[in-house]
Amino acid sequence: MIFPEVSNQKWLDDLIDVALAEDIGGGDVTTEAVIDDQKKTKAVWVAKQAGIIAGLQIAQRVFEKLDENIEWHPFFNGGDEVRTGETVVEFSGNCRAVLIAERTALNFAQRMSGIATKTNEIVRELKGFPAKILDTRKTVPGLRKLDKIAVKAGGGVNHRMGLYDLAMIKDNHIQAAGSISKAVERVRAKNPDIRIEVETTNLEEVDEALKSGADIIMLDNMSVEMMTKAVERIGTRAETEASGNITSKTIREVAGTGVNFISVGALTHSVQAFDISQRIKEIF
Repeated sequence: MIFPEVSNQKWLDDLIDVALAEDIGGGDVTTEAVIDDQKKTKAVWVAKQAGIIAGLQIAQRVFEKLDENIEWHPFFNGGDEVRTGETVVEFSGNCRAVLIAERTALNFAQRMSGIATKTNEIVRELKGFPAKILDTRKTVPGLRKLDKIAVKAGGGVNHRMGLYDLAMIKDNHIQAAGSISKAVERVRAKNPDIRIEVETTNLEEVDEALKSGADIIMLDNMSVEMMTKAVERIGTRAETEASGNITSKTIREVAGTGVNFISVGALTHSVQAFDISQRIKEIF
């Protein structure tokens, strides 16, 4: 699976520049002392666990920042399943560049692969249910696009990218406006073409959200019993999203209520990095 989001994008170059500057600073005092600047190397990345790989395109661009002639030969695409011990990519180039860029490249790929792997685990748990897994805005500042690309690689669905592409009316908005209906009315007046999601915590709020014409109704921290009743009331008049303290132990029960989407903040806010090792094969 190739993601067009990472092709020829200035935001990605800027992000990589910041990441490299953070790590290199005034220079790699170890590599620059030990390795002759004319030496070349062949290296590989090896998966030290099984899971879903992601972020190889980003890693390639990290290395290219320090050696534009890097030869990059991936054996997998983003979204592919890898097994423990498999070689993920083989590459060659300037030895200093390969060593200096190593940690930054791995940081991107290991985080993205960890997100993709966790997402895929949850997606597999829901096999047989129509519900789709959504990500959230609980991402590391500056890394949101990469986090969401990783969710897609794992089989999840991207929710809104930010505050600008979907109106989400939550409890504080409702309190400030005075009611769900007033909040929806104000958003519609100012942004007539934008989709609106409303957070609800009980059946009375569900009814009000329906009456106000919400496009998506979030069922937040509801019991499975209440959520089932809410989904029945809503029918096809709006899409439904389950949210709030959903765990691997409860997610199939939640999916069984018939909701369209289940959002899981842990996909991106509690990432366990995927274990990848860089190994030098030869120096010449």
